Amino acid sequence: MTELNVIVDFACGFCGYEFNVELKCAGKGLAAGPDTVAAVQIQCPDCQNTNQVCFEPSGAVRAVLALPPAFRRWQPSLN
Repeated sequence: MTELNVIVDFACGFCGYEFNVELKCAGKGLAAGPDTVAAVQIQCPDCQNTNQVCFEPSGAVRAVLALPPAFRRWQPSLN
């Protein structure tokens, strides 16, 4: 299985707080190459709101979407 650790730098879509997260990406989707785009929901440590971050395997951020409360959902851990 292909596995990759990616550090993503972005600003919160609600408050503008800048931070980074390290993500562990794995699975057959990475085999598509450098044009692959993944999305993850991340809670801001400053304002506690949820952002959906779309990023490439290189760590380049394509989009940060501020999610309204109705779109927030729990995501299962792969641990």
